[in-house]
Amino acid sequence: MGRRWWSNWRRLILLGVAIASSLLLILTQLPWAEAQGRSDAWETHDSRLPTHKSLVAATELSPSSLPVPQSYPLPPTLAQWQDASSSGDYFSEIKLTPVGYLVWCQFPVKVYVERPTDSTEPSSSAQRFQKWVDAVLQAVREWSVYLPLEVVAQPATADISILRSRPPLQASVNRETGQFNIPRARSAETRYEFYLRKTVDAPEGVLSQRFTIQLSPDQTVDYTLATARHEFGHALGIWGHSPLETDVMYFSQVRNPPHISARDINTLKRVYEQPTRLGWSLTAKSSGSE
Repeated sequence: MGRRWWSNWRRLILLGVAIASSLLLILTQLPWAEAQGRSDAWETHDSRLPTHKSLVAATELSPSSLPVPQSYPLPPTLAQWQDASSSGDYFSEIKLTPVGYLVWCQFPVKVYVERPTDSTEPSSSAQRFQKWVDAVLQAVREWSVYLPLEVVAQPATADISILRSRPPLQASVNRETGQFNIPRARSAETRYEFYLRKTVDAPEGVLSQRFTIQLSPDQTVDYTLATARHEFGHALGIWGHSPLETDVMYFSQVRNPPHISARDINTLKRVYEQPTRLGWSLTAKSSGSE
């Protein structure tokens, strides 16, 4: 009887060790696990519906009631851009959204960058926060050469909000295999949402967009700047990635982060030459066919 009890007890101990080892392996590999549908290793892109009570969700509208896609004149800063090196572009990699290309039509585009608010925060923590802010603002200044941008103090008035926070892990279940997909840790996430903006001239609503960018507080200053450059490129309309690591919009982080390249701007210019439903009122009509 004693031997049987000891044998069962040993089996329970071995089973516990096996379970603990498996959990340790999962936790060790967690930052490197691939998530299905991810675009790259350092970010994810997701379209979300607006939740603000004063906004009307664009998806409540039927496709026939949405504005007909139309083009805008190029902003002067992009119209004047000329690539003397004929570097080409990666426009073929840009993804369409349900309303067309993510073109801004009202300038300057208003940008909110999160700032420290806790005056009791330790000096070392406050300094890290300020370095994060400085890096993000540097990225905004670099892109402002090509599109008019304005930094605003309140997120409620912003078209693009940049927040100092870790992007959430969004685990999912593969319906076909039943496997649990755990995404790897990310340093950034960019999300867009569509809504109807009521104006005096367009009481029925103008189809509009806004972006939220989450940037991790845990990166070095150089990588914060590189990530901010990349994510801000998405928010300005480059909803896709370059296959070349010499472009800011390359799909993954590199050891020596590049500056905004001619190919990046060539691609941005081509995006702004495309028709879109954004910025037009629900009663907007086109002289041509859709």
